[in-house]
Amino acid sequence: MNPILSYLMTLVVFFFIYNILTWGLNIQFGAAGILNFAYIAFMAIGAYIAGTFALTKADGFSGQTYVFGFSLPFPIPILAGGLVSAAVGLLVGVVALKRLRSDYMAIVTISVGAILYDIIGNYFPLFNGWDGLGAVPAPLENTLQNNFGVDYNEYQWVFLIITGVIMALMFLLIQRIIHSPFGRTLRAIREDQDVSEAFGKDTFWYRMVAMAIGCFYAGVGGALLIEYVSAFNPSGWTTGETFVLFAALIIGGRGNNWGAALGALLVPIIFQEATRYLQATTLSQIPNGDTLIPALRNIIVGALLIGTLWFRPQGLIPERKATFPQMALDEPENKEEEADVAVG
Repeated sequence: MNPILSYLMTLVVFFFIYNILTWGLNIQFGAAGILNFAYIAFMAIGAYIAGTFALTKADGFSGQTYVFGFSLPFPIPILAGGLVSAAVGLLVGVVALKRLRSDYMAIVTISVGAILYDIIGNYFPLFNGWDGLGAVPAPLENTLQNNFGVDYNEYQWVFLIITGVIMALMFLLIQRIIHSPFGRTLRAIREDQDVSEAFGKDTFWYRMVAMAIGCFYAGVGGALLIEYVSAFNPSGWTTGETFVLFAALIIGGRGNNWGAALGALLVPIIFQEATRYLQATTLSQIPNGDTLIPALRNIIVGALLIGTLWFRPQGLIPERKATFPQMALDEPENKEEEADVAVG
């Protein structure tokens, strides 16, 4: 396969995955106003669970150790990654969402992310520590190769289609949720939680469900990521990755799924991933290019985020506000009858 075509296919797959990730963050931060700065950690949970569900028994590859190793077929590892991530999100929500709001909630999620990062990195029997998982089988790859003679290049198209179908289903689901009465209630809670409670809404329950749905999306995105690149370690879910997702959502348009998709295209794909090709082709021509280009990449994303917050805080594709038609008062057809009624 042509290297440029292969690279473009990789970008498309990453775009599909980042769409799923930003949509999950959108329902948490964009709709419900939950500041989950550990969002990337839930993506990591989905990746690790999917990897260990797809891998065979531990110690099967280069001495790596990990729990589980069920060798389950597609799509069970992806679903398991999403469900386990949602369960952990519910656990965090029970602790944090009941009494904490806004900034305090953000501080708790940062702490949760740091705890998960240190535990997974230092406890090697869990997910092979800092070395991470490797040789994770891609969905249906062995079946297609053994039974239908599909080679590696042909399988890339298969994985692209699989990821695209999953992304489309996730988009239809999140659109229904955002535009449903449940989604409107989430936005009401985001704007004023006290008023929502005064109208009888159980704000804790609504925010818990939003937390679980968002973490499910993060887990599915992480599961697709590890099955595509076949490896994952703690360097793939640092604090900077959370910043990239928040930047994508804010720039694209918070509260709008189309805006989240546009932000995923601009920030993680064009400014983060596509520039790696520029980095690979110009390192030999630029002094200290191996450190200069990544630094410039972060500077550009930061500047774009600041500019968006200053000049267009609603994002490139703003959230659609609900509009209701005004009810016109019925006017009497005969003005004389109206006057007679008034006199009478």
